[in-house]
Amino acid sequence: MYLGLDFGTSSVKGVLIDARQKILASASAPLKVSRPHPGWSEQNPEDWWKACNTVVKTLGKLKPKAVAAVEGIGLSGQQHGATLLDKDGKVLRPCILWNDARSFRECDDIMNREPRAVAVAGNIPLAGYTAPKLVWVKKHEPKTFARVAKVLLPKDYIRFRMTGEYASDMSDASGTFWLDIARRDWSKTLLDASDMSIDQMPKLYEGTDATGRLTAQVTKAWGMPKRPVVAGGGGDNASAACGIGAVTDNAALVSIGTSGVMFVSNDQFRPNAGRMVHAFCHAVPGTWHQMGVILSAAASLEWLAGILGAPAPKLTAALGKTLTGPSPALFLPYLSGERTPVGDAQVRGLIMGLGHESDHKTLTHAALDAVAFAFRDSLEALKGAGTEVKRVTAVGGGSKSELWLKIIATVLGVPVDLPAAGDVGGAFGAARLGLIAATGADFRKVLTAPKTARTIRPEARAREAYEEHYRRYAKIYPAIKEIYR
Repeated sequence: MYLGLDFGTSSVKGVLIDARQKILASASAPLKVSRPHPGWSEQNPEDWWKACNTVVKTLGKLKPKAVAAVEGIGLSGQQHGATLLDKDGKVLRPCILWNDARSFRECDDIMNREPRAVAVAGNIPLAGYTAPKLVWVKKHEPKTFARVAKVLLPKDYIRFRMTGEYASDMSDASGTFWLDIARRDWSKTLLDASDMSIDQMPKLYEGTDATGRLTAQVTKAWGMPKRPVVAGGGGDNASAACGIGAVTDNAALVSIGTSGVMFVSNDQFRPNAGRMVHAFCHAVPGTWHQMGVILSAAASLEWLAGILGAPAPKLTAALGKTLTGPSPALFLPYLSGERTPVGDAQVRGLIMGLGHESDHKTLTHAALDAVAFAFRDSLEALKGAGTEVKRVTAVGGGSKSELWLKIIATVLGVPVDLPAAGDVGGAFGAARLGLIAATGADFRKVLTAPKTARTIRPEARAREAYEEHYRRYAKIYPAIKEIYR
């Protein structure tokens, strides 16, 4: 038996699979985000650990014999979060999350200090990355900075609590801006640019490697007498790609979660920093990937749901399943700034084209359109990096909305596949990595694509109207960016 744990922004999810990769049980526990100041986003790492224990114990109640037989555990997690530990392994402050925008000025500090940074990293430093966060901490919380002995990403903090080991995998480490991604190793040049050292970094592994075993204490608490190995795992998107078998060249997915990601697997390192394409290591050896990243995908819809006082599923259900064209309103979903293609932490969202006739349906439809347009921006940026996307597989909570998938397929102009196998997100991909780490199996034989349940194709009758609307959308950011600077 094998367990996958995915540490997201809004919840921790667990998936239990057998040797044939059949999902036996799943569970989740919610998480909260703290926003003490505008643009800030933090979580208490202890909350991850409590939620993790809740998930494992829930699975233990559902499938006690299967949990007792677990031999491998894989971890998936939200990327970039700065979890700061002292020399005794104690957390120094709340974790600064991936969608925290406070360190935008520190990105310039890194670039001014090390002009070679982009050439080494293959990416441009962004406020969401880990390195600028540490520059911010040094500048604004110097006493805390002086005590930092280790910096761990969210899932790697949980690994530390599980095994006592300081370790990370290549895909998650790629989002720190401390990794030489082409060489798959920490870069002294990049670490020096933010006054960090290799001693403060965890040991690097491939996502398929074993990084340690559960401690005796955790083994007893979780009822896992075989002391399962813990795989390197992966960042959430790389793990989701492992879940759908997107580990071959040009295999693509769209992840519609809190954030949105267009992910393409590559057989070589293909950066396009100028268009804010994220070029990272994959969670499997000798493989890389490109991502276009939207900071507020389903988060945009959830924000609107909060404003309108109605659950997001109810809002989307009111629109029906038939797509004839776009909303008359235009929504720019930059609620936390944006990554691809603008790389602007200061810009914020807006809604335009409202009239007396505008209602909750108008606004909900505009939010769905906006995320699809943001995915289109990512598609265009990936094309600029020499990547051709012919079809995508949809994962994440947003993929449950048939109308949203129709909009995305129409705006992208490519078919969108839905996997037949239940939950194939980060937790399932992590469980697969746990299986590989425990058995030594060839990842190419384990990380195969699941059967497709159905395919959503572009709506021909709506295509032209959406093309015209996208052209309008593409003009919004250039028109307003100076306002926010």
